[in-house]
Amino acid sequence: MRWRPNVQNSILKEQVKEKPIYEIAKRFIDIICSLIALIVLMPILIIVAILIKIESSGPIIFCQNRVGKGGAIFKIYKFRSMVTNAEALKEHLAHENERSGPMFKIKNDPRVTKVGRIIRRTSIDELPQLLNILKGDMSIVGPRPSLPKEVEQFEEWMLKRLTVKPGLTCYWQVSGRNDIEFNEWMELDIKYVNERNVGIDILLILKTFSVLFGDSHAS
Repeated sequence: MRWRPNVQNSILKEQVKEKPIYEIAKRFIDIICSLIALIVLMPILIIVAILIKIESSGPIIFCQNRVGKGGAIFKIYKFRSMVTNAEALKEHLAHENERSGPMFKIKNDPRVTKVGRIIRRTSIDELPQLLNILKGDMSIVGPRPSLPKEVEQFEEWMLKRLTVKPGLTCYWQVSGRNDIEFNEWMELDIKYVNERNVGIDILLILKTFSVLFGDSHAS
């Protein structure tokens, strides 16, 4: 599915250096690493699923439309970390938004469940995206996927981040994500698009492991 022709055309105008050998290597790493991670982390995934179900009624997995490479829309998977009516409550909390730009984030968000706070702190809520990686919607490393309504508010230079697959981790994810202003976040994503290579991907994957043990900048 694609959307907003004017946004789509702006994305297609962006020129990025083709790296065919790198892309093949990256896809190979994505498949191998996500398969291994799913197998190794399966006990944790099962425990988290049980805890979510025990704490509150509703789905274990939260699905949401996100914008992928070239403006393609795909369903992202996450462990549900909020109450089931979180989107409806968002309108009443809009005035408390602490983020610049089109993103929404507040400290001690009342919509987040007890289990949700733990899995967000450790980034475990993002692990179901390993399935997105296997499907090819995402990569292990790349700009975090944005909501369509967020992308509609992007400045044109920010659309360059949509010329590569979105990722599970990126510069922003390992650099104190909630302490980084929106424009700086976008600049980090463009930096990755311009400089991406296997070495950078491996470095970011290794740095991400420290986040899984608790990130003081996550919430």
